[in-house]
Amino acid sequence: MPSRILLVRHGETEWSASGRHTGRTDIPLTDEGREMARLLGDRLKRAPWGGLPAAAVRTSPLLRARETCELAGFGDRAVDTPELLEWDYGQYEGLTGPAVRAEHRPGWLIWRDGVPGGETLEQVSARADAFIAWTAERGGVPDPDTTTMNPADNDVLVFAHGHFLRILTARWLGLPATHGQRLKLGPATLSILNWEYGARAVELWNDGSHLH
Repeated sequence: MPSRILLVRHGETEWSASGRHTGRTDIPLTDEGREMARLLGDRLKRAPWGGLPAAAVRTSPLLRARETCELAGFGDRAVDTPELLEWDYGQYEGLTGPAVRAEHRPGWLIWRDGVPGGETLEQVSARADAFIAWTAERGGVPDPDTTTMNPADNDVLVFAHGHFLRILTARWLGLPATHGQRLKLGPATLSILNWEYGARAVELWNDGSHLH
């Protein structure tokens, strides 16, 4: 059966809490972010997940994603996957959107204008496409007569980053990467990419119910 992809954005960091663009800067979770990761792990241990014993676990190599993965209880099964790295923000690394617009480029929007000295949106999209292609190799062709796929044997659990996961989801749906702008994603939330009538679909998005 085709793969279902469970997406986890890493828990809170000092920079994510203040809205600073965090690409390749390798910073740890805050105490709150660590608690978020533990709560997520508690959720995935309970029904209907039961610890996802058959899932392949993949994580961005960056500390904040790997720490989330480990505190959620999946560190011993996780494989570092460079395709899951966050967008390289280049010269805008560590800056907030308002700071970029005030100090560098009025009206700047990353989805339209990109970042000097970093990755293009097309490069990040290509990494997302490569990861989706890997998940496709794990499963077969979906049956269009089946409304919803629950392919537990081919689940993929992903720990990664906000912008990257939004782009990955847009590409899963066959949309341009720019559509990721419309998919807000909070820290330590759970989202699920699944299938509907043989087509790629979103089953769950930005669910942080375990955090409250």
